Amino acid sequence: MTASFSLLRSGFCIALILAGCATQAQRHREPLTQAEIDQVRDASWEPKQRLTLYVQFARARLVKLEQMRSDPKVKDRPRQTHDLLDDFQLLYDELNDNIDTYVDRKDDIRKPLKIIIDADTEFQAKLRALKDAADIPAEESHQYEFVLTNVLETVDTSAEDHHKLLADQEDAAKHKRLNSNADARNRGKPE
Repeated sequence: MTASFSLLRSGFCIALILAGCATQAQRHREPLTQAEIDQVRDASWEPKQRLTLYVQFARARLVKLEQMRSDPKVKDRPRQTHDLLDDFQLLYDELNDNIDTYVDRKDDIRKPLKIIIDADTEFQAKLRALKDAADIPAEESHQYEFVLTNVLETVDTSAEDHHKLLADQEDAAKHKRLNSNADARNRGKPE
């Protein structure tokens, strides 16, 4: 009897784990549209184009967030705010992952870094405006406060990292330690 109880309990534990994984997968849906996925795929070898796309997509989520928040007809504003902030976070994390990839390849990403640094400042201002908005009821802001705090911390930390990386890239360029044109380098590769 204990063996069957143990087997039953093991099966129950596995079911709970699978249910948790399914819930987690639903929570982190793909933040990109199919058209955006196609654009990213087409820009896979060009750092400036690819990184700029991620900035555009992240910016679009914040614009959509602002539009949604100012629309009086919107239902379930706290949930939509949470989801758009989560999408922004996922896109911003993907931007940082791509930066890491290009840095590891020693690609020259100074130009897109300047665009990213400008966007960081813009993103920080918009996110702080949401956090500091006085007209949002506490029970509403409480529903997305955690994700907003995480997003702000990520953008703040990343902004510092992006400034430092730009300085490092400037120094590496002086010593000719960067691949100046990743697109040209990859054109000659056989497919």
